[in-house]
Amino acid sequence: MRIELADPRGLIREAYRIEGIGPSECRSIFLDWALGLPETVDTSRALRRLLAEYGPDAPDHPMTAVLRAGLAEEPSARRRGGPRGRRS
Repeated sequence: MRIELADPRGLIREAYRIEGIGPSECRSIFLDWALGLPETVDTSRALRRLLAEYGPDAPDHPMTAVLRAGLAEEPSARRRGGPRGRRS
């Protein structure tokens, strides 16, 4: 995957360039990136591409941690018990 497809608006690239950026700002940028990603782009594949591009040169950058967390497996959905679980 080309980097332009993984980060079409350059948000992740710019996050790595911001001096002193913190984890909360990186999470905000990540959310903006995820919401703006075209539906045709596989998010997991894009995340792996971004990590391959930026991660090796910035392993301790907060955006690297956010991208890794984005690849973490989502928790499985569970049925809620009690009255909330019975609502339709």
